[in-house]
Amino acid sequence: MSAAFRKAGKARQRPHRERAQPAARTKLGLLEKKKDYRLRAHDYHKKQNALRALQKKALDKNPDEFYFKMIRAEVKDGVHVIKQPKDEVTPEQVKLMRTQDIKYVEMKRVAEAKKIERLKAELHLLDAAESGPGRHLFFVDTEREVQEFDIATHLDTVPELVDRVYNRPTIATLQRETVKGPTDPAHLKKLAQQRKNQYDLLRQRIEREKAMFVITQKIQTRKDLLDKTHKVKVKKETTTGPAIYKFKFQRKR
Repeated sequence: MSAAFRKAGKARQRPHRERAQPAARTKLGLLEKKKDYRLRAHDYHKKQNALRALQKKALDKNPDEFYFKMIRAEVKDGVHVIKQPKDEVTPEQVKLMRTQDIKYVEMKRVAEAKKIERLKAELHLLDAAESGPGRHLFFVDTEREVQEFDIATHLDTVPELVDRVYNRPTIATLQRETVKGPTDPAHLKKLAQQRKNQYDLLRQRIEREKAMFVITQKIQTRKDLLDKTHKVKVKKETTTGPAIYKFKFQRKR
């Protein structure tokens, strides 16, 4: 072997380095290396001491010891899981809870109905949107009277007040008394907007009262289904009404 070849062979040699352990595999234990025998020995004795301590704890344990987690816990797929206790409710208790639910919803519905009546009394149902367009028919005898008919003259008021359904005084009243209330157009517009908001609130309360009535019917239907009487569904449940069942007739003593 020539000196040049030996020199080239030495140049290709690399110093040996121990392979580093990835951080993701640290939990699996120490990686086998040539110079880590002290670390391996320390890890081995540590595990043996832990096992010896667990064995001693198991030997010292009272065999008659009992606590409730023993029957509420189990191991699934290597994971310690505590069982959640199930609520045990009898049919009579369910019926009682349904009754309480019905009473609560019915109480809220009655309170909503009283608010509706109070709001109607305040508004006097003036220009109610749900009442439809107002119509006032006048009857005459001849076709000529129809052509010459004047609403302001017939109602004995000024033409500016003809379109008003309420608070429409006659000409004699206007001559005898001054006009009461706001007359500024901006103020009148503000009052009209407030009246519209009140009617919107009334409409919302009416819809809420109807929804509560439907909820009461559905709860009552679920309560009736708890009976073991044979029944047949006649109509499915909808958003506006409960399901309808036909129950088998049973004679009561």
